[in-house]
Amino acid sequence: MNPLCCIAPVSVDYAADHHHHHQPRSVAAATLSATPEAAPPQPTPPVVSGVLHKWVNYGKGWRSRWFVLEDGVLSYYKLRDGGGESGESSASTAAARVIGEGDALRRAREDAAAAGKQWKPFGDIHLKVSSIRASRSDDKRLYIFSGTKTLHLRCETEEDRNAWLEALLVAKDRFPRSLMTNDFAPVADIMLSTEKLRMRLLHEGLNETVVNECESIMMTELLELHSQIKSQQQQHSVLVDRLRQLETEKVELERTVVHETKEREAHGYVNGRYSVLTNFYSVLSGGSASESDPDTASQVADAESDEDEVTYFDTRDFLSVESLRSASRRRELVTNGCNALESIGDSRSYTAKFTKYPIVERRDKLPEPKEKEKPIGLWSIIKENIGKDLSGVCLPVYFNEPLSSLQKCFEDLEYSYLVDNALQWGKQGDSLMRTLLVAAFAVSSYASTEGRQCKPFNPLLGETYEADYPDKGLRFFSEKVSHHPVVVACHCDGRGWKFWGDSNLRGKFWGRSIQLDPIGVLTLQFDDGEKFQWSKVTTSIYNIIIGKIYCDHYGTMHIKGSSQYSCKLKFKELSIIDRNPHQVQGYVQDNRTGKKVAMLIGKWDEAMYYVLGDPSAKPKWYDPMSEAVLLWERDKSLNQTRYNLSPFAISLNELPPHMLTMLPPTDSRLRPDQRHLENGEYEKANSEKLRLEQLQRQARRLQEKGWQPRWFRKDEDDSYCYLGGYWEAREKGNWDGIPHIFGQSSASTG
Repeated sequence: MNPLCCIAPVSVDYAADHHHHHQPRSVAAATLSATPEAAPPQPTPPVVSGVLHKWVNYGKGWRSRWFVLEDGVLSYYKLRDGGGESGESSASTAAARVIGEGDALRRAREDAAAAGKQWKPFGDIHLKVSSIRASRSDDKRLYIFSGTKTLHLRCETEEDRNAWLEALLVAKDRFPRSLMTNDFAPVADIMLSTEKLRMRLLHEGLNETVVNECESIMMTELLELHSQIKSQQQQHSVLVDRLRQLETEKVELERTVVHETKEREAHGYVNGRYSVLTNFYSVLSGGSASESDPDTASQVADAESDEDEVTYFDTRDFLSVESLRSASRRRELVTNGCNALESIGDSRSYTAKFTKYPIVERRDKLPEPKEKEKPIGLWSIIKENIGKDLSGVCLPVYFNEPLSSLQKCFEDLEYSYLVDNALQWGKQGDSLMRTLLVAAFAVSSYASTEGRQCKPFNPLLGETYEADYPDKGLRFFSEKVSHHPVVVACHCDGRGWKFWGDSNLRGKFWGRSIQLDPIGVLTLQFDDGEKFQWSKVTTSIYNIIIGKIYCDHYGTMHIKGSSQYSCKLKFKELSIIDRNPHQVQGYVQDNRTGKKVAMLIGKWDEAMYYVLGDPSAKPKWYDPMSEAVLLWERDKSLNQTRYNLSPFAISLNELPPHMLTMLPPTDSRLRPDQRHLENGEYEKANSEKLRLEQLQRQARRLQEKGWQPRWFRKDEDDSYCYLGGYWEAREKGNWDGIPHIFGQSSASTG
């Protein structure tokens, strides 16, 4: 019973005037509630037991388990043949209603009799918080969703499944989620008298005034206690309502995912999986995955272990980006006595006032595919490679996009005009605006990840990429400097600033998702000496086996400034009930005083805004959104291609004919499998990818023998620094000593 159900609201009928003579108190000074007469108990449903086949993982497949349903809890036990030594006593098992028949049932009863009370359940499912569904594609299967895991069960016959479904639904109805609403039903009042207390105090010789004071103290304490209990009751009620809402939204989400999955299969389309951004072997060896069934898009991996807790940031939800945008357009920025610039959001026109860049024509679409893409699913790859040496598994190019990780590093600089603007604000002495723009630049690097469902090519050891973009004032260079672990280093020269860093990803496979934790520091340094450093936040890719793939970025980003200001940004982790995803919120802080001087809000895939001052120090009724000013907005001109690349990303792998003789033989644009994929020559791309991956397996041996990168060296901080000399060698066309890592000097431009 809920501990709060014995106490109901207190009503007071107490004479406040202690100067009046006491009236006899057969009527209470206060009333408390008591529980009403108990309703007649419902008949207890019989214990139900039987053998069901439970899906464990891809390595173990279906395993027989002994299931017992009692008091709304479904427990399951390992059988001896399945490796069990592990509920119920043999007496209670024998007394249960048994579903099914056959040798498995006989063996289960023998195990139960042999183990007796020492047979412990391997797992429990509380039906009160679970949903139950029958498979639409297999008349012997059913599924139980508990919110944290899913049981995939198979019966011997359709009749057995129907019997189990009936028993489970009866048990669930007996213990519904709404059970707690009865805790707050109206209850009868009883009278609480202070007469005995009064008589005892008078017997002790206390006068009337003291007795009245004692009564007053007692009633005050009682009312205070009641107030606290009432508050707890209300909080409990709110939590119950919230749980019901979450359950409803969970069911709706399941239906939506199932509908989307069926729709995609009906059109014969299967995504290129963004899955394995780390090595593909983690999918096969490091984790288990759930069964692929068209009914159950919300299946999760169940390797018979507890799931890890998920941490959510306690960040305040803020208004929609549309309302922020409209607010920012009403405002103009006036700083340091400068004439009003339209808005810092119009950053491109602002940059043009200081820097004139030439116009360069670049391609705006990918070549038309020469072959029809063959749909392929990740499950078809996994099942063909179970038990094999995973170092020999080649992931088909259908899961790739025609870019390498080296080119993806340069994609982070798509909105480099923000850094150009930051340079100009700093020259005007406004370090705060510089810091705000650097923060917006750090967030903007995630904008291109939305909707990208394919993974980039993993570079070969020593592979390089250059990007000479005079229309942005950039010269960028990157190189793969280590194969185990995989480390990519980059360096970029802008007009008045430099950007460099190295990155490595530590991947974790969680069955239905992959978590990527970046390792490495990014550095941005202006010519006046001011430096900013930060590390990227965690990225997770979800639904890698079934369902719609999507990624999310979450964690805390610390942008440390060497001068006056630093910044802290929180990327809010996505939850299933979040109707306003991809939120970023943070503040700029004075390094000397620790005072917050500006707030940053927005979304990493849409826009970022700022509000000057510390909103937390203002009145509660203050609405900071009314003063929000646009810092950065994502370019929405996305090309609807099979890879969802932005116009900037489409230009990264462009290879004009005159570049063929200028590039070193290690440049990503000369990689044949990547070029064939871009041209839609999938068979050739697969063949080349297999050939290059076989060559790449020699990279670890090369590295162990002391191989060193050509253009970067590791410093005392274990970071890779650019040695220089690349652009000078390119100018001379001197690539002596540079190996032909792709086995050819160039690739066809198609």
